[in-house]
Amino acid sequence: MLLLIQTLAMNIVNRQVLTLDEFTIQQLRQFPQATGELSGLLRDIGLAAKRINVEVNKAGLVDILGDAGEINVQGEDVKKLDVFANNQLTAVLHHGISCAGIASEEIQDYVAFDDEVSKNSKYVCLFDPLDGSGNIDVNVSIGTIFSVYRRVTSKGSIATREDFLQPGRSQVAAGYVVYGSSTMLVYATRRGVNGFTLDPSIGEFCLSHPGIKCPENGKIYSVNHGNFFQYDARVKQYIDVCQKKAKADGGPYTQRYIGSMVADVHRNLIKGGIFMYPGTMDKPKGKLRLLYECNPFAFITEVAGGKATDGKQPILDIKPMELHQRTPFFIGSKNMMEELESYLS
Repeated sequence: MLLLIQTLAMNIVNRQVLTLDEFTIQQLRQFPQATGELSGLLRDIGLAAKRINVEVNKAGLVDILGDAGEINVQGEDVKKLDVFANNQLTAVLHHGISCAGIASEEIQDYVAFDDEVSKNSKYVCLFDPLDGSGNIDVNVSIGTIFSVYRRVTSKGSIATREDFLQPGRSQVAAGYVVYGSSTMLVYATRRGVNGFTLDPSIGEFCLSHPGIKCPENGKIYSVNHGNFFQYDARVKQYIDVCQKKAKADGGPYTQRYIGSMVADVHRNLIKGGIFMYPGTMDKPKGKLRLLYECNPFAFITEVAGGKATDGKQPILDIKPMELHQRTPFFIGSKNMMEELESYLS
């Protein structure tokens, strides 16, 4: 019996799977000068994601599906789960010690936390609390997207708009959560991209995809063909090329479009591919939000070895002028993106 207990104890000590908390603490140990604020902020977001996941999983059983009867700043119907997710992220970050303020796709303006602890925090967080929420009622994968910036105003003061209107290149971390067949959190710092899958038996995100690298080549192109005749001629030309490659005998390309950007970009990040959401004649500036959707994914994908552009310049180089700025968006595997850019240029 004693030998069995010792063996079990040794297996626990030597286990290879790290939880999100353990992983962030392990990373922190490599930088003795670090304050741990970023690690704490990431763990706070993980907590909010677990709470959101619970509601997503039982959405069909409680009165949380459908519209909340409100219109958000984008002019779109607000879903009940959108409101819940936004409130959870805001509350968790406000109650923590690592965030000076937040900006959300769901609210008109940024929110600066005015308590003393928050005013002395180094970071601000921007997020889309529930991307793809139009798919909630039909049980398609949805997700949360977030990015973290080091504030440019002085610690001890209240965060200002200047802290939130920074180019994507200034992000110190970004990530997303996919609520799908399994719930997965992926986040990137400049050191790399790592993925964690939620283990429901212990209620913890566990490291499942260490050191994610986006394949340089892929077979998947993702675009809304319903808008084809609204696209710029150069974009249509590239889509035609993709279609010809898909139709050719043994052709390398295939078209996949879920309509939930978190799911589409996550798949392409893992398997290789390209995701396109161009501007249209009706909406030349595109539909996707620069700060809440495009910048986080561009940061993650570039760290993983891919590329992201608005068709003219890297997404991360754009200086935002407003909180809810929109942009055309192209993102994916390095070689596929370079092929696209040869047509756009």
